[in-house]
Amino acid sequence: MVGTLINVATVVAGTAIGTAVGPRLSERVRQRVLAGLGLITLVLGVDLALEWGGPDTSTSTPLYVLGGVLLGGLVGEAVGLERGLERLGDRLQRRLASSGNHSTLSEGFVTASLLFCVGSLTIIGSIQDGLSGDYQLLATKAVLDGFAAVALAATLGWGVGLAALTVLVVQGSITLGAGLFDDILVGEALAVLISAGGVTVIGISLKLLDLKDVKVGNFLPALVIAPALVGLVGLF
Repeated sequence: MVGTLINVATVVAGTAIGTAVGPRLSERVRQRVLAGLGLITLVLGVDLALEWGGPDTSTSTPLYVLGGVLLGGLVGEAVGLERGLERLGDRLQRRLASSGNHSTLSEGFVTASLLFCVGSLTIIGSIQDGLSGDYQLLATKAVLDGFAAVALAATLGWGVGLAALTVLVVQGSITLGAGLFDDILVGEALAVLISAGGVTVIGISLKLLDLKDVKVGNFLPALVIAPALVGLVGLF
């Protein structure tokens, strides 16, 4: 859990810095900061998505990713994952934000939660920390998330810091249950998971760049369905 606790600390620290600096920046500067974060997120997402062409893959790997993303989107839409995240953010906003004032608390919470918890470093780093106590990957992710929190909080406010709770729950759960994934997420199944995660990260970048809100939360089941398809096909 050491890596996760470090990650939580950097998100909180980054949010504190961002909210302190943000009000002193002009709207144009804040938009440029958010656009810069969106561009970096886009590049990171593309790099992760291209894992479907790695050494442990086959010609069928992109099909597993495609199937996982499409089915995951349908399941997420049916269940209403994105709406659930937004309702949670709105509930926190009503409780914590000043009444009568426009607040971006909900948007900051949802966007930051997805950005910090969707990706290969979250899964692989948490499993590595849980199995061997090596938290180097999560420490690297913590630094990246800290800078991202500064950029997001400068524009969206302190709601970004609430995503630290999401990081604690998601990464902490994976770390504590790492033994369950040791023999499952290997080879092509791991590559498919990373690639599907990259596709969702690209979706986050589109929202940060104000190009398209693809409701990334609804695609989260793809991170389970895509590697499950690999295992299912392997049975036949």
